[in-house]
Amino acid sequence: MQLSKKIIGTIKPRPGLVIPDEKLFSLPEKVLQFGTGVLLRGLPDYFIDKANRQNVFNGRIVIVKSTAGSGPDIFDHQDGLYTLCVRGIENGKLVEENIIHSCVSRVLSASSQWAEVLQCAANPELQIIISNTTEVGIVLDPDDNLRGAPPRSFPAKLLAFLFERYRLFNGDPSSGMVIIPTELITDNGKKLQAILEELAKHNKPEAGFIDWLKSSNYICNSLVDRIVPGKLSPAMQAKVEAEYGYTDQLMIMSEVYHLWAIESDNEKVQEVLSFRKTDPGLIITADIDIFRELKLRLLNGSHTFSCGLALLSGFNTVKEAMDNADFAAYITQLMMHEIAPAISNKNISIDKAREFAGRVLDRFRNPHIEHQWLSITLQYSSKMKMRNIPAIQNYLERFDDVPECMSLGMAAHLLFMKCQQEADGKFYGVINGTKYPVNDDHAGWYAEKWSKAGNPAQLVVDVLGDESFWGVNLLTDPELVNAITSKLQKMLQSGAAPVLKMISQHKNPVGLS
Repeated sequence: MQLSKKIIGTIKPRPGLVIPDEKLFSLPEKVLQFGTGVLLRGLPDYFIDKANRQNVFNGRIVIVKSTAGSGPDIFDHQDGLYTLCVRGIENGKLVEENIIHSCVSRVLSASSQWAEVLQCAANPELQIIISNTTEVGIVLDPDDNLRGAPPRSFPAKLLAFLFERYRLFNGDPSSGMVIIPTELITDNGKKLQAILEELAKHNKPEAGFIDWLKSSNYICNSLVDRIVPGKLSPAMQAKVEAEYGYTDQLMIMSEVYHLWAIESDNEKVQEVLSFRKTDPGLIITADIDIFRELKLRLLNGSHTFSCGLALLSGFNTVKEAMDNADFAAYITQLMMHEIAPAISNKNISIDKAREFAGRVLDRFRNPHIEHQWLSITLQYSSKMKMRNIPAIQNYLERFDDVPECMSLGMAAHLLFMKCQQEADGKFYGVINGTKYPVNDDHAGWYAEKWSKAGNPAQLVVDVLGDESFWGVNLLTDPELVNAITSKLQKMLQSGAAPVLKMISQHKNPVGLS
């Protein structure tokens, strides 16, 4: 049986399966969502669906499909229903939950059903707009016409919808929307608002619209954090379907951890986003920079410090590395006793940083997510510069001592970036006789540094001393330079694994308090 409304009553309740009450299918549409992607279905829609089941928000979602490709037929055939399979580790315990989501009312194609999309603007109960159109979605196309059918870009589509809303409600201030982009860019709400205002000026809509756009709508910055790989493996999907007795072409998987931080101090935003009440993972606050810093330094930063080291030590996936005692000890020490103390300040307590780090460690141990270290090395040098150099500097300033795990991460970065350009124009390195691609815009720069350096010590000086590259001179602390050089030499001589073991057994780190 294919999942749909008509079979919901026939699905037998089982432990670990959440089945929606059929009364949820008649809830009014309160949300317009641009995008059918798995991140939206696994995070914002998760919060809304959970609130509906607890009789809190009581609203469903109209999805606008903007990308080319297959139409919304699968959503139609399944009446918008899909199963979210939550898999992972929380507080050291395995978690498995399967939730049949009923929050999606329908899916409209922007290319073929634009008139129906605009008709949604007449719905007085519609209050929220959510988007995830990828990072390239929030861009200004100055020649885009909001009267197109549809306009080309996402911002122009959104502006056209808002203009229709303004027109139908005669500019009533209460008809404004709460708009929350979830695209993975800093200040996504501010950037979207600036683009909308610029597009409005270009399109010259009727007088009063721009004032209404600015004063009656609330466009919020937001930060999302949940790994949603999407489709399950064929074997896992077959197992779930066999156990519960239905097929689901929209079934997706997510990790347990979930965070949606929305930046606003407006009472109306708090009121409209009532689904925040049912889950502590949804946070509305006047400043989301704290969550951005924690994610950037402890989640993303620890990945960047570790990816080269993991690959050089023979690990292909994050889970594989976490199953190794030496690597697990290294990354725990890195986060708990080096990064956490380095980033703690008046806004982020050491306890808060370490609590977040503990959750990250649980996420890294998730046996259901095949996170490849090689994919994490994409644009390795830029990530190291943005995510980790500030953490190294903070640590040195606060403790006047070398962070052993950070210095090993930097040494492994330098060794991983030892590469040569081949006939296909791409750059490759070699680990234990196996060639790997170096997918980094600065691979040629590293290749040149390695080819000119006569020894590891010179290589470290040449790379770290390039202030134009790093934005700072990293040679100002001789002890750091010596530590990175020593670790690089040891890895060249005996491989990464012995050095990893040595560092994992390092006792009494300065950052321990």
